[in-house]
Amino acid sequence: MSPRLDPVTLQVMLGGLRAVCEEMGAVLVRAAHSANIKERRDASTALFDRDGLMVMQAEHIPVHLGAMPDAVAAVLGEEHGPGDAWILNDPYRGGTHLPDITVVSPLFIDTRQIGFAATRAHHADVGGDVPGSMPAKSTRLEQEGVVIPPTRLVRDGETDIRLLRSLTERMRMPIQREADLRAQLAANRLAARRVEEIAQRHGEDVLATAMEEVLDYAERRARNAIAAIPDGAYVAADVLEDDGRAPPREIRIRCEVRVAGDRMEVDFAGSDPQSEGNLNCPLSVTRSAVYYVVRVLTDPDGTPSAGAYRPVRVSAPDGCIVNARAPSAVAGGNVETSSRIADVVMAALGQAVEAPAAGQGTMNNLTLGNERFTYYETIAGGQGACPGADGPSAVHVAMSNTLNT
Repeated sequence: MSPRLDPVTLQVMLGGLRAVCEEMGAVLVRAAHSANIKERRDASTALFDRDGLMVMQAEHIPVHLGAMPDAVAAVLGEEHGPGDAWILNDPYRGGTHLPDITVVSPLFIDTRQIGFAATRAHHADVGGDVPGSMPAKSTRLEQEGVVIPPTRLVRDGETDIRLLRSLTERMRMPIQREADLRAQLAANRLAARRVEEIAQRHGEDVLATAMEEVLDYAERRARNAIAAIPDGAYVAADVLEDDGRAPPREIRIRCEVRVAGDRMEVDFAGSDPQSEGNLNCPLSVTRSAVYYVVRVLTDPDGTPSAGAYRPVRVSAPDGCIVNARAPSAVAGGNVETSSRIADVVMAALGQAVEAPAAGQGTMNNLTLGNERFTYYETIAGGQGACPGADGPSAVHVAMSNTLNT
């Protein structure tokens, strides 16, 4: 291992890793066939070290990025080789909701594994009861589409065509689904080439050291920002109005943010039990919402890596609305509940630092289609005002960050 990098070299490596993630996103968008990825850009890319820690991400979709480390963790203990790739979408194994399919590829320099590349893309349909795979009245996960546990899709550069077809043929518009998955694989292959080029230019040991120091640098910045927040416990709560089940009921989300020095704990004790409907959040989605708020209120220009979240601990009672048990339905949890979680955490921290008021609190999902086409859209809304400025209108707020279809 090389000695610690000087600040200039660290910034050069940081920029190089960020550029890889951005180029991965460009390849994915350009190669995809569906409007949801090509035009809405509902996709995210990231690089991880060999231990599965997220080293760098492109600035894409918040609800994807905070959960992607759990997807990499789901395949971490498997046997990996050059040219391999894994696929998954199970919300309880590192996914978010079923349309978000993740492809994870190990990265090698010669025969030594240096890390992982991961892409997550929202596919316009993955089967299930209704076109778009987000049924409003789902009560079980399988009603929402094809559930994919962590599965090897590519071995030594050879795609398992039988597996690929067995998945896509259970989805609407299978040719488009397959094309979008191949776009994700292409983005991961691009990452492998670019990371190898960085290693050739700067040295493999320098690259490995840079991955470690990027995490430490992000952690230092995050701890300094959290230390500037007054110590204390800050509590907020809000409700989801209805889960579509009879009788109608409000579902409470409560969080207590405890700040002590350069550490923060976000505790959701007191939140209601999971829903019989589909407003349930797996813990990976809840973490995404928390990490988003912590970043925008502490160090929004900091390095977007796992190091920034080392000082933050997220806890929630098992089986509650923000830490649901499998196989509960989650279609609404990903897009509705995650947005409300962000608002609640923002309200709690807003008692200690300047923060915007609640936004629209939803992604305003619209899906329609049949066996020949599917259409998916999230309608922009508005963000709440800050003490010194009006809130912006007609923007995708909080956990969404997409364009219009």
